[in-house]
Amino acid sequence: MSERMFSGILPAIITPFQDNPGRDLDLAGLRANIEFLLSAGVHGIVPCGSTGESATLTFEEHEAVIGETIATVNGRVPVLAGTGSNNTAEALRFTRAAKDVGADGVLVISPYYNKPNRSGLIKHYERLADLDIPVVMYNVPGRTGQNLAVDLVAELARHPNIVGIKEASGNITQISEIIEATIDEDFLVLSGDDAMTLPILALGGDGVISVAANVEPARMVRLYEMYQKGEMQEARNIHYALSPLFRGMFIDTNPIPVKKAVALRGMAAGPVRLPLDDLDEEKVNTLAGVLAQYD
Repeated sequence: MSERMFSGILPAIITPFQDNPGRDLDLAGLRANIEFLLSAGVHGIVPCGSTGESATLTFEEHEAVIGETIATVNGRVPVLAGTGSNNTAEALRFTRAAKDVGADGVLVISPYYNKPNRSGLIKHYERLADLDIPVVMYNVPGRTGQNLAVDLVAELARHPNIVGIKEASGNITQISEIIEATIDEDFLVLSGDDAMTLPILALGGDGVISVAANVEPARMVRLYEMYQKGEMQEARNIHYALSPLFRGMFIDTNPIPVKKAVALRGMAAGPVRLPLDDLDEEKVNTLAGVLAQYD
């Protein structure tokens, strides 16, 4: 399979929980949400990322969500499973499990809290890639406390199984330099911020791992398709129409707002798990006002 299978609009899906004391998985709701996204034409599905509250899933739950996602998708689009950790041994365990149940690739966040040195980062990613599954790195300094520098990304891009990066640094110059530095490697660069999708596409990027697509998948797909067809004015129009939603998804820590937005749309969501907590009433009203623009 080509790494280009991960191009386009790939929702980073929420993990629905039941509204009970244990906040157990809602696998029926997960299936229904995935079917909704597929019906809107998304190009891939990303379970167990930060939007999927992977940090508070047990290993068994993590494996169940990825397995259920793969079974529900049933080959209709690629599944890029989140398998990162700040513990390399744990990331290896998650990645092996995802490979065993049929994930098309894995999304691996740069180790958080530890702040590994350069050689540690290289060994971390290469050991995962040596499991012979496509690896998309995930650079999100706001969550990890550490940026993946351009030269480091370019070096890792030479590994045959490290096929791309989800870039959420917010630094458009850095993103441009990554594309420039990896242009001979057939390396994917995906936006990690919905609002950066169109600028990154214009630089030669490949799409977005999207939060907003949980709520407005068809509009996100149309933005990408209009860009691909060269309909730049229409792509810009959709970008600006969706910009209030992009901002609304971050009125509180992700995925608190997107889970509430999905619930307000009548889909499966449930509460977030501690240490995250639900939106306060004022923010719920703000979010409802944003969603009303897309009715």
